[in-house]
Amino acid sequence: MVELEYRDARRSVREVRLLPSAAMAPVPFERRDGVWTAAFEPPPVDRLEYQLELRYRNGRVSVVCDPRNPARAPGPFGEKSVLELPAYRPPAWLAAKPPRGDVAELAVRSRPFRRDVAIRLWSPAGADPAERLPLLVVHDGPEADEFAGLTRFCAWLVAEERVRPFRAALLQPVARNDHYSASAAWARTLAWDVLPALPVPDRRRYRAAMGMSLGALAALHAHRNHPEAFGGLFLQSGSFFRLATDRKERGFPRFERITRFVGKVLRGEGAEPIPVALTCGLAEENLANNRAVAAALAEQGYELGFGELRDAHTWTGWRDAWHPWLSDLLARLWR
Repeated sequence: MVELEYRDARRSVREVRLLPSAAMAPVPFERRDGVWTAAFEPPPVDRLEYQLELRYRNGRVSVVCDPRNPARAPGPFGEKSVLELPAYRPPAWLAAKPPRGDVAELAVRSRPFRRDVAIRLWSPAGADPAERLPLLVVHDGPEADEFAGLTRFCAWLVAEERVRPFRAALLQPVARNDHYSASAAWARTLAWDVLPALPVPDRRRYRAAMGMSLGALAALHAHRNHPEAFGGLFLQSGSFFRLATDRKERGFPRFERITRFVGKVLRGEGAEPIPVALTCGLAEENLANNRAVAAALAEQGYELGFGELRDAHTWTGWRDAWHPWLSDLLARLWR
């Protein structure tokens, strides 16, 4: 049982609710002796990110972090309060201090969009700039680095010799909701423009793609449309929308395009098996979709790993899954 308090010394608040990042209903607080309190059973997570919704007597509404809880989790839409439950353990690699490597800022022209794609190319410390190292292409890469420490993790993998030296191309989205939602033009951009512009080996096994949420969907879509592009995929909490389970998402502008593509995946159209690892949180709304896609890929002959984790749709939850799921995938691909 989790118990929280919110103190309203001025008695200006008429309602308090907890807004969780997990797939659970908001939790109402009750006022007792001038203190707002809530007690609830947590979802299947070891850490819970949340905010408080405050409704004031004058009609104003605000969403804030919990002032009584100093623990925070960063994100693109601001910080959230976080409760680390007794079973939570951060990954051990966070305590390491490997050489951080080098970063180069690039811009690659997308012919389909007639716009530049910004790329932050990470290389391990001491790498020869001319050497064609294996490559990990990362959708939402700069955010993965800012909010979850992706290049720090990559540096740790190389320093610990868990994976041979490689580079990571952190892709900045151009028009994320459009380009990452099963866009044929984005898949062509990856295969025809981004990969040829980077120093990578010719064999596809030395090129892997990674993404979270819509980024995972975009990586799988690029593989199914251009199987020569990547030899492995790491997909986290994929936005694999389906009509049967995701009618609440119908307001998303590219909902129908996504559901058409996911239907093709489930039917096995365009399957060309490669190693794939998927992870998804037990407290995510799209867990059923990820289970369905994982089962379909396994039936189609993909070398598949699927991890269900005690977290939700959060950057920290994704970070905590990188070892062993991403590290094992890259080690298998590039051994």
